[in-house]
Amino acid sequence: GNKLWGGRFVGSVDPIMERFNSSIHYDRRMWEADIQGSKAYSKGLEKAGLLTKAELEKILSGLDKVAEEWSAGTFMVSPNDEDIHTANERRLKELIGEAAGKLHTGRSRNDQVVTDLRLWMRQACTTLSTHLLELIRTMVERAAAEQDVLFPGYTHLQRAQPIRWSHWILSHAVALARDSERLLELRKRVNVLPLGSGAIAGNPLGVDRELLRKELSFGAITLNSMDATSERDFVAEFLFWASLCMTHLSKVAEDLILYGTKEFSFVQLSDAYSTGSSLMPQKKNPDSLELIRSKAGRVFGRCAGLMVTLKGLPSTYNKDLQEDKEAVFDVFDTVSSVLQVATGVISTLQINKDSMERALSPDMLATDLAYYLVRKGMPFRQAHGASGKAVYLAETKGVTLNHLSLQDLQTISPLFASDVSQVWNYANSVEQYTALGGTARSSVDWQIQQLRSLLQRHRD
Repeated sequence: GNKLWGGRFVGSVDPIMERFNSSIHYDRRMWEADIQGSKAYSKGLEKAGLLTKAELEKILSGLDKVAEEWSAGTFMVSPNDEDIHTANERRLKELIGEAAGKLHTGRSRNDQVVTDLRLWMRQACTTLSTHLLELIRTMVERAAAEQDVLFPGYTHLQRAQPIRWSHWILSHAVALARDSERLLELRKRVNVLPLGSGAIAGNPLGVDRELLRKELSFGAITLNSMDATSERDFVAEFLFWASLCMTHLSKVAEDLILYGTKEFSFVQLSDAYSTGSSLMPQKKNPDSLELIRSKAGRVFGRCAGLMVTLKGLPSTYNKDLQEDKEAVFDVFDTVSSVLQVATGVISTLQINKDSMERALSPDMLATDLAYYLVRKGMPFRQAHGASGKAVYLAETKGVTLNHLSLQDLQTISPLFASDVSQVWNYANSVEQYTALGGTARSSVDWQIQQLRSLLQRHRD
C-alpha cells in the first residue's frame, strides 16, 4: 500500500523483484527535472480549481525544500523508493502532509517520466553543444595558426597528394560542425511537452497544457496522449546522433594514433593525454585516443540496444521503456568526457613539421604532372595515361619521378618542356587547389571563416 500503485495489491513484493523493478539508483539524477515538472503541474492543478492557493503554496514550498536536500546531498533515499518520482513525492508528504497527495491528481508516471527525461535531455543537449563547439573552436584556431605546414594526404592509407596540415584539421572540424547543427535540430524535437497526457487517454480535469508548456519553456505540445507517453523517437535520435558524432571523433583518434607512431612521427601527444607501459619503459601510449576510439563502440551498442527494445513493443507505455534512461545517461557521460578529452588532445598536440615535410615524395606529384599536360591542351584521360607512363619509367630506371630528364619525359609526350621543373614544388602543388574547399591557402582561409561564422551564430 505504500507504492504509488499499491491500492490494488496485498502482501509485499519479492525483494528480488523490488530491486529488479527499481530505477532510483540511476534516475535519481533527474531529481531537478522531476521537481521542476511537479511545480509546473501543481500550478496547472491550481488553475483548474483542484488545489487551493494555500495548498499550492504549501506544495511549492515543500518542493523547494526537497530540492535543497538534493542540492546539499542530504536527501535520504528510502528502500521503498522505486524511482525519483516516488522518492520526491514520498519526501514531500513527509514535509507538508496530506496536501502532497493532491500533486499526482490526473498525472501518471507515464507522462511524468517522459517529461522529466525531456527536461533533462534538453539541458544535456545544451551541455554537449557547449563542449562540441569548444572542440571545433580549438581545431579552427589551430588550423589558422599552422597553415604553412605541408604533409601527405592519404587515400586507402597510401600517400596521395600534398595538402596543408590545416586542411586535415578542418576536414574533421567540418564533420563535427555537421554534428553541431544536427544537435540543435535534435534539441528542438526533444523540447516538446508530454505532461498532461495522463497514462494513455489524456487529462480529464481541465489542466491547461499551454500553461504547463509556458511554465516549463517547451517549444510545443505533444499531439496525441497515447503517442506522448510511449514514443522515444527523441531518445533514439539522440543515441544515433551520439553514434555519428563518436564515429567522427573515432576517425580523428585513429588518424592521430597512426600519425603518432614512429613510422609516421608527424605528431606527439602531450604527456597529459598519454600513459606508459608497465614493462617497457620507452613506451608512450596514446591511451586517450584509443579510449576515444573504443568509446564509439560503447555508444553504438546503446543505440542498437534501444532500437531492439522499441521495435517489438505494443502501443503506449510498457515497462521496457525504463531502459531508455540508462542508455541516455551513459551516452551523455561518455560523449561529454570524450569531447573534453579530445579538446585537450588537440590543444596540446605537438607537430613535427620536418617529419611531415620529409614524408612528401615526388611520386605524389604524378597528378600534377597530368595537370601540367592538361594545361598544355591534352585531354585529361590521355594526360593521366602519360603521367602513369612517367611513373613506370621512373620505377624502371630506379629514380624518383622528378629525376627523369626532359628527354625521358619527351619520349612520352612532346608537350613536356623545360617549365615542367616547376611541377616538382610541393608549395606550388597545394596552391593550385584554389577552388572553394581545396587546400590552397585562400581556400583554407575561406573554410576557417565559414567555421568561425558558424561558431559565432551559435554564440549569438
